[in-house]
Amino acid sequence: MMKRPLPALTLALIGLLAASTLDAAITLPKVIGSGMVLQRESQAAIWGAADPGEAVTISCSWMKKPIAVKADADGDWSAKLKTGQAGGPHTITLTSSNTITLEDVLFGEVWLDSGQSNMEMPIAPVSSAYTGINDWESELAAANHPQIRLFQVGNVASKEPQRDVQPGVLIYGVRIPPCKWQNCTPETVKHFSSTAYFFARKLHRDLGVPVGIIDASWGGTAIEPWVGKKHLVQAGFGEIAHKGEDKPDQPNARGIATRLYNGMIAPLMPFTLKGAIWYQGESNSKSPATYKRLMQALVADWRDGFKSDLSFYYVQIAPYRYKQNAAYLREQQLAALAIRKSGMVVTADIGNLKDIHPKNKQEVGRRLALLALAKDYGVKVACEGPRFREMVVKDGKAILHFDHVGGGLAVYGDSGLKDFEIAGADRKFVQASAVIIGNKIVVGSPGVSQPAAVRYAFSSQATGSLRNKDGLPASPFRTDDWK
Repeated sequence: MMKRPLPALTLALIGLLAASTLDAAITLPKVIGSGMVLQRESQAAIWGAADPGEAVTISCSWMKKPIAVKADADGDWSAKLKTGQAGGPHTITLTSSNTITLEDVLFGEVWLDSGQSNMEMPIAPVSSAYTGINDWESELAAANHPQIRLFQVGNVASKEPQRDVQPGVLIYGVRIPPCKWQNCTPETVKHFSSTAYFFARKLHRDLGVPVGIIDASWGGTAIEPWVGKKHLVQAGFGEIAHKGEDKPDQPNARGIATRLYNGMIAPLMPFTLKGAIWYQGESNSKSPATYKRLMQALVADWRDGFKSDLSFYYVQIAPYRYKQNAAYLREQQLAALAIRKSGMVVTADIGNLKDIHPKNKQEVGRRLALLALAKDYGVKVACEGPRFREMVVKDGKAILHFDHVGGGLAVYGDSGLKDFEIAGADRKFVQASAVIIGNKIVVGSPGVSQPAAVRYAFSSQATGSLRNKDGLPASPFRTDDWK
């Protein structure tokens, strides 16, 4: 059968389309888009691609003069935009062989959240894994905040660092996201990280400025996949960094080191952030010994990639019926406070021994926000619970001294001070009595005449009893370093 020749008009249109593809258009990563929040009073980074050597003009509604940049030999270009005080909306117009206009851009505070399921857990019930937070119906109905902007990264593992985020794979009932900036509404926040939402809401209410929050979290993940290869190797984890190199490149390979960094964190770099919040550790509780070093590697990696001395606040895992003693993981998290510009939220008082996903995410987000308000924004507010400093033995008793006592030491729960243990030189721990005297705690037991060590809430399930009068609980701790 003879084929009919194409009409002249069709041939002409094809020719025009072919010619138009010779001029490569400006392209932007998804995180650079309409509705975004740029970090206020900063040099905010934007970037994209074009033809090698192509000139790109960037006109901003708040600037008198446009910025001109040129794509390099690989077609990459970048620019820094000097932002002003919180507010908006603003527009950004990028012009070359094509024109892109970004509208409804706000200046405010920009934060990244990441981690595993307790960070990913959305407000509303979406599956048997994520069954909704406390009072989720009323929280969702009230979640209309036009100046809180949400950007959710899709769940994608990658063998190599990616240039852009993707919608990703469906898991745990969390819908596949559009990967674009959205105003916070009951519909847009329904599947968003509840902890990150309550963090952003507290900042927005207390500071009175727009807040942008980028969610890049994935349930069931260890810390190693969230760190890039270079920094894993530099931190002495070369064997882990190279372990999965012979594995196929699959978007659901969330258990392989570096792959979530490659697919979900690297594509966001170097978007300008104020800081990051992190809720992870459950998946590392079986082998906790290196967790502090891994956290140090992660923070160094992210600060390097985002080109920012960003603040880093994280959540200590809550009590739960783990098969192993999760107190050792919590101890590593406590030790990670050695990281500069860091802070830790303690959740001993708001866990659920029967549910690894405790539902009081309002308080977790609030406590994370207290750290940021106090440490980043100069708000005079208590942000940390009592932290053990030293033990002194006197008259057969162990006297414990603390930092961050705030208005004084106090007790929570209905059982008085509990979860204290004491041991002598034989290293055999027994239950101990404990009383608050001023800003100290005196611990003792009739069976231990010469105390050598004290432990507090040092088990997987211990819910603790010690807080300060500001309502912030003490971290579990031990005074010994015995094996």
